[in-house]
Amino acid sequence: MRSAACWLVIMAVVMASGIQSLSAEEKKAAAAKPVSEFMNLPSLPACAKVSVKSGDPSKGGAVILAKAATGCTVPWHWHSTGEQLMVVSGSGKVEMKDGSPMMAHSGSYLNLPGHGVHQFTCTMACTFFIVTEAAFDIHYVDAAGKEISTEEALKSKAKGMKHEMKNDMKDMK
Repeated sequence: MRSAACWLVIMAVVMASGIQSLSAEEKKAAAAKPVSEFMNLPSLPACAKVSVKSGDPSKGGAVILAKAATGCTVPWHWHSTGEQLMVVSGSGKVEMKDGSPMMAHSGSYLNLPGHGVHQFTCTMACTFFIVTEAAFDIHYVDAAGKEISTEEALKSKAKGMKHEMKNDMKDMK
C-alpha cells in the first residue's frame, strides 16, 4: 500500500512539473483536448470498458484507462508491440502461454512483450492503465495458438462464462 501511495505522489510531481514546462499555447491546447469517456470496444468483451487518456491508439502509442467487472476475461490473445499494465484498483490474473499465472493488485506493474500470448481476468472488479508502444491491436488465438476472429474468441468465452455460471448455480443448490 505504501509503495502505491509513493508511486502516486511521484507521478503527481512528475505530471505537475511537466505541466509547468508547457508554454501557454500548449496548456491551452491540452485543456481544450477532450478526454474520451468510458466506452465498449467491439474487439473487447462487453464486460470491459476503456477511456483513452493520451494519444490515439489507432495510430500510435497511447495511454488507456480500462475497467472491467469481476470475472471479466479478455481471452487468449497477443499484440504486435509490448504493452504495460498498471493496476489502479481491484485485482486480476495475467496468464502467459507456457508461463505461471501472475496476480496483479492495486499498484502492480506488468510489462508484457509484443507477440506474447496471454489472457487477463479481473478477479475483483478492476481498473488499470494500459500503455501501448504503438497502435493498439489485438489478435485472439485458440487453444492451439491459431489466430481466430474476434467474434469467435468472444463468443466462445461467453459460452464458457454461461457454462461456469450454470455450474456455480448447481454447486449452490
